[in-house]
Amino acid sequence: MTDERDTRAEDGDDTAAATRPSGKRTARRARTSDSPATTGSVAMLDRPSNSRKADKTAGKAKTGNPFKRLLKFLREVIAELRKVIWPNRKQMVTYTTVVLVFVVFMVAFIAGIDVAFVKGVDWLFG
Repeated sequence: MTDERDTRAEDGDDTAAATRPSGKRTARRARTSDSPATTGSVAMLDRPSNSRKADKTAGKAKTGNPFKRLLKFLREVIAELRKVIWPNRKQMVTYTTVVLVFVVFMVAFIAGIDVAFVKGVDWLFG
């Protein structure tokens, strides 16, 4: 299975990688590093010759059945959520601990600065 995926990536067939992420970020970086933007080439942009035509097509996307647009939006949300690399339990506990320790530290730090300012104002004007 992995040999087949490797040969597809070497041949330039990225359909399997696009539909089902492998979770390996280094492989994606290697594939995207050959893009024209990183090699210094200038990419040509296709621009519509008539700006009014582009405005009409942009307006048509907003007209239509709102239920169909909502259904399409929900399908796209589900597709994007499938691409997310979710943390496992150990990573989630670690991340949560780091956030809580940081929040406690910042609360103590700001409270200390507040007490120092109150004492300074009392000393100055008291």
